[in-house]
Amino acid sequence: MKSLSQAVDDYLALRRNFGFKLREDEACLHKFVVFLKKNGSSHITHKLALEFATQRQDQEPRSWSRQLQMIRGFARYRAGVDPKTEIPPGRLLPSRSQRARPYLYTQSEIRQLLEAARKWKSPHPLQPRTYYCVFGLLAVSGMRVGEAINLQPEDVDWSAGVLTIRGAKFGKSRHIPLHSSTKAMLRKYAEQRDALYPRHPGTYFFVTSRGTKLDNVNLWGVFRALTRQIGFAHRGCGTAHACTTCAIIPSAKLFRVPLRNLAESWASARF
Repeated sequence: MKSLSQAVDDYLALRRNFGFKLREDEACLHKFVVFLKKNGSSHITHKLALEFATQRQDQEPRSWSRQLQMIRGFARYRAGVDPKTEIPPGRLLPSRSQRARPYLYTQSEIRQLLEAARKWKSPHPLQPRTYYCVFGLLAVSGMRVGEAINLQPEDVDWSAGVLTIRGAKFGKSRHIPLHSSTKAMLRKYAEQRDALYPRHPGTYFFVTSRGTKLDNVNLWGVFRALTRQIGFAHRGCGTAHACTTCAIIPSAKLFRVPLRNLAESWASARF
């Protein structure tokens, strides 16, 4: 019988074949295996699973429940080869969480947000342009935040006016057509970026002041500061991702705007 550590790797590999990322699960399960070894056990038990999930008192109960569910999934897999495995009950740590209600922004509100990003005060000249272009692209394309952050220069086909999103949902790639005005704005940003970093080969399309990859946490911080600046801080956030004229940006807020009109408006701005 394989070790628990190897079993975790096999379990993750199996589920990833179905398109799951499982980054959080991987960290949790490997820590759980270490926890089992420290407690002298080579089998999953209800008692140790519960102790592990609730050991951090600074976490909320829903985080405990989430970790226990990760262990439960692995335990069900492990039980097929180890009859001594105990599968934690599904509602051993019940936790209710309310889905945040999505806020639908108007075209005017998105313009206010983009204008605030364009005027963002930064000691580096590229940063306001970066935030303006990232938020604008999200609003007119429907891309996910991670997809925009991971976009690479070679993913932009300037002649065809198409973005290639690699490793999207379920590990598949997809293509996003761009309005001509959106393509023009992105090309302008790329020229400004390359002029500022002539000796730094760009790995990512959107970069920080140091020419490195954008950080999701920092991007969310800028977005939150911008929304407060223009008086949108009271608005709720959600996680919906719907039609082709919608986009999610760092707060997971949903935008529903006329795609072509906003693209033309966005690209008509001048730095």
